[in-house]
Amino acid sequence: MSAFYYRPIVQTDRNRPAGALVLAGGWSWFTHVERLSRDTKPEVVPAAAVPEAELRHFVSRRRLVCGLSMDAPRIMGILNATPDSFSDGGLHNSFDGAVKRGFEMAENGADIFDIGGESTRPGAAFVPSDEEIARTVPVIEALRAGGFDLPISIDTRKADVADAALSVGADMFNDVTAFTYDEASAGVAAKHGASACLMHAQGDPKTMQDDPQYDDVVLDVYDHLAARVAYAERAGIPRGQIVVDVGIGFGKTIEHNMQLIRGMSLFHGLGCVILLGVSRKRFIGVIGNAPEAADRAAGSIALGLEAVRQGVQILRVHDIKQTKQAINLWQATL
Repeated sequence: MSAFYYRPIVQTDRNRPAGALVLAGGWSWFTHVERLSRDTKPEVVPAAAVPEAELRHFVSRRRLVCGLSMDAPRIMGILNATPDSFSDGGLHNSFDGAVKRGFEMAENGADIFDIGGESTRPGAAFVPSDEEIARTVPVIEALRAGGFDLPISIDTRKADVADAALSVGADMFNDVTAFTYDEASAGVAAKHGASACLMHAQGDPKTMQDDPQYDDVVLDVYDHLAARVAYAERAGIPRGQIVVDVGIGFGKTIEHNMQLIRGMSLFHGLGCVILLGVSRKRFIGVIGNAPEAADRAAGSIALGLEAVRQGVQILRVHDIKQTKQAINLWQATL
């Protein structure tokens, strides 16, 4: 790992200067970067100062994820088939309710459907694999049997749960532990040729918010994800099929979360599609004075649009219709 890290100073203005570089084949561009180090103060330098191998990761067009092009922002709709998730726990944990919600998400403009059977909220309890499979796999089977054609992501940290879901029509293995919880996970994703979302988390759901500590949260998370991407590649998952997620709220304080959002463009240096999941999270309620999770759509969308401005390709959200409208209006200004 280089002693230096490079964060593109991202812009979206339609008056793009000659020589500006397009970020990840998307809708934003940059001419300068912030050069970061653990030992020296940050400094702004021209993009030409970035080493060629690292610059290639910034400018390379991202490949298809679950068959979707990444040249426009994409929305991943969240369905927690659980009784205890922090926002929608208990709302869709019946079989019929979950299937109905999947089709509603498609109608509301979701691009990817993400289903999970184990809550990862702070303090959440462990769910056995057989119970997690029972909560999720029949829903996936029913959606596919009913003609549901959106890509489906299985949100789990367990290889056997992912294997069962991928076997009946899921397309992505979304692991909040970045394949650190179950040593069989990377092999399962590779076997199915699935896309993989690797998220950073410090600690497990029961303890992760007790007292999270970092030397430098942005650089620490970057290094961790770089190592996990390399691990996934060695297991046979091409980098073009890997999505990275900084794990907002997973072992982070409010300030950690905000530092990661401010520095989001750094993570394009991994050469992967970036996913951001902030929807309705507690820190939005604290900053935005919204104690109830259902009242946090506006704050979630505000942070989502800032991430999209920085080139983030996928937003994982509860409020699909509102987020879709916001993105459409944002794109109309470009």
